[in-house]
Amino acid sequence: MATQNVLVMRHGDRLDNFEELWVMKADRPWDPPLHQDGKIRAFCTGQKIRSNMDFPIHRVFVSPFLRCVQTAAEVVRALCDAADHNCEANVLSSNSESVVIDPSKIKVSIEYGLCEMLNLVAIRSNAAPKDGDFKFNISQYEAELPAGTVDHTVEPVYKKLPEWQETLESARARYVEVVKALADKYPSENLLLVTHGEGVGSIFTEINKDATVLEVEYCGHVLARRTIQFGENQSFTAGEFVYEKQTGILSAAK
Repeated sequence: MATQNVLVMRHGDRLDNFEELWVMKADRPWDPPLHQDGKIRAFCTGQKIRSNMDFPIHRVFVSPFLRCVQTAAEVVRALCDAADHNCEANVLSSNSESVVIDPSKIKVSIEYGLCEMLNLVAIRSNAAPKDGDFKFNISQYEAELPAGTVDHTVEPVYKKLPEWQETLESARARYVEVVKALADKYPSENLLLVTHGEGVGSIFTEINKDATVLEVEYCGHVLARRTIQFGENQSFTAGEFVYEKQTGILSAAK
């Protein structure tokens, strides 16, 4: 009997919340990068995960939106830091670019199914692509990730983006479906999934049926665990995911 851990995290602080005019001049206004504060928050969150969790992360899956890819890059640098720097001691001056990493520790893949809700609830109307084409260049975004960490052999759960103007209910169901599918695909590994606020909230309420999520902070995350019993010929039986703990999620009872 083994335990599988799945950590679902929201991205860091997005640039367009700091620079309101950025959308007006951006070529891809629906896909803002991280603000520098967001990069620091993501790097520090990665170090806290490394220090405070009682298990290693083996594999990371990330939404194709740039803010999520950049968040994953910072977290992975922290998790793979060969020198094990302590961000708690000096948060403001922490700089992931100076970190030497061991890329063999973690493998990273972009997963379309973890993307933002593709509707005007989530994509601001003044930034949404008029034709519904988000024009992701996956190779370009993979270059944002630390060298040696990208796993090109992984077959994604979603081969392409969901349809534009999906409903809130279908987006929430998608997040639950993708998280379970990824966990079932790698039952012997602990996963970190970097997604969006609604994705984190959907998983939180899935394993806390009596809760309603009011807010998910930047880099807020929820940890779910399940038991895995392995059989012959790579077969396994998985228990139900149970809630372990959360950081940065404001919730209330239904």
